Amino acid sequence: MSAGDAVGGSIGQRVWARDAVLWTDDAEEAKEVLDRLGWLDLPESMRSWTAELAEFAAGVREDGIDRVLVCGMGGSSLCVEVLASVIGPAGHGLPVRVLDSTHPDAVAAAGDWATPERSLYVIASKSGATTEPNDFAAFFEARASQALGDGAGRHFVAITDPGTVLVDHGIEFGYRSVFENPPDIGGRYSALSLFGLVPAALLGIDLDALLEQAREMALECGPDAGDDANPGVRLGSFMGGNALAGRDKVTVLTAPALDTFGLWVEQLLAESTGKHGKGLLPVVGEEPEPVEAFGDDRAVIGVDAAGVSAPGVPELKAADQPTMFLGIGEPVELGGEFFRWEFATAVAGHLLGINAFDQPDVQAAKDATKRVLAELADGGELPEPALRLRDEGDVAPAAAALRELLAGAAPGDYVALMAYLEPTAGADAALQRARTTVRNATRVATTVGFGPRFLHSTGQYHKGGHQNGVFLQLTGAVERDLDVPDRPYTLGQLQHAQALGDGQVLAEHGRPVLRLHLTDRAAGLAAVVRAVQEGDA
Repeated sequence: MSAGDAVGGSIGQRVWARDAVLWTDDAEEAKEVLDRLGWLDLPESMRSWTAELAEFAAGVREDGIDRVLVCGMGGSSLCVEVLASVIGPAGHGLPVRVLDSTHPDAVAAAGDWATPERSLYVIASKSGATTEPNDFAAFFEARASQALGDGAGRHFVAITDPGTVLVDHGIEFGYRSVFENPPDIGGRYSALSLFGLVPAALLGIDLDALLEQAREMALECGPDAGDDANPGVRLGSFMGGNALAGRDKVTVLTAPALDTFGLWVEQLLAESTGKHGKGLLPVVGEEPEPVEAFGDDRAVIGVDAAGVSAPGVPELKAADQPTMFLGIGEPVELGGEFFRWEFATAVAGHLLGINAFDQPDVQAAKDATKRVLAELADGGELPEPALRLRDEGDVAPAAAALRELLAGAAPGDYVALMAYLEPTAGADAALQRARTTVRNATRVATTVGFGPRFLHSTGQYHKGGHQNGVFLQLTGAVERDLDVPDRPYTLGQLQHAQALGDGQVLAEHGRPVLRLHLTDRAAGLAAVVRAVQEGDA
């Protein structure tokens, strides 16, 4: 079907008919769209894998492996975080953690938990060439080879597309398994593919039940359902319709048990729709009070869990914020929610006139990072930040700079806090305090992201979405750096280069960016909170 061959019918019918004209009228772009719609088939097609994956997981346990570290980035690993925190480990399942930070302390902590003798390392990369998971693989393969010798490969698994360099590498290193995923699925639409199901099997999740929930949702969203009754079309229309009316900040509030689900939704919406100067800005993990701090650019979606309501949603509805209520009764219903939100995102992209299946601005930050690393390899040095925060003793310069930065935030804008720091609970709590202070003072939406994770989600929106973002970037001193085998850089240099590259691209796009460098993480974050408070005064 060419881009000009539109299919008649409802939006839902046209999605199932794979009508590329829903998202583009460009013939070449339409070919890429048609090569990214395999997620529609996963509730049925992946059922043939469940027995094999259950047998695979049993074999891992029989070999004495008692934990799993998934090394990935973006949608292909965030879905695992959701499954691990909401459902698993279940029954005889193994605990599963996700590593998606290049900060040396985060990698070291992951290594302390996942020692070679007792761990399985899952290297997840659709392209097989993504820097972060490949560097993680090099790091843990070296440790495993030293500890286990020729048997190291049995402690590794790859999930990637057919024919990638990761396939060849996994075979050469002797990986236990190399899972080749259907290639017609983008990373952020891959929750129900092998990227989600292999870790789910290791967690002990009932894959048949998970896929049955997805199948039931797919039937409800099917071509025979009218758009008014189609759960995916209704959600997509709520988001897209409100965005067209100026309410483009999709505020997702979840019951506490579903906190990680909000992060998965964030990357799905931001990377799918933030392009060509428009899109949906997902706002997740936000303090829902006071309602007066929410501007008229919001659309609110509350997601309840097992009868526990998402905090603040009824109050926001009473304050005349457009509101939609969703919910799951049992954790396994996540299978259906993954499908509903993927379908809805495709629908919202259509309504906004956006191709929901590409990510044109993600590569820009990757290229900028490579330039910074190349300069280092040639003997260059990382540039010094304009402002350093050591402690709470003197935050006046930072507060003044923040005051100037935030003065440019007008109604309808947003403020993004981008932390290239170790993603600890304490760091997240401090950032949440800072964002709440900013939001309450300015009434603009705020987001928080740890780098480089957010580069594969909201990073696309930052560069390609509405040009109304204000950006505070936080970098930090590295006390215990780690080498990456066969790489001309350390992990600390990589993360710093990612931050600098990200900042450079934002500046090239005309976005206001302020970088604060913390010489001590805990003291520096406390100083950031105080500086934000003084900057808002």
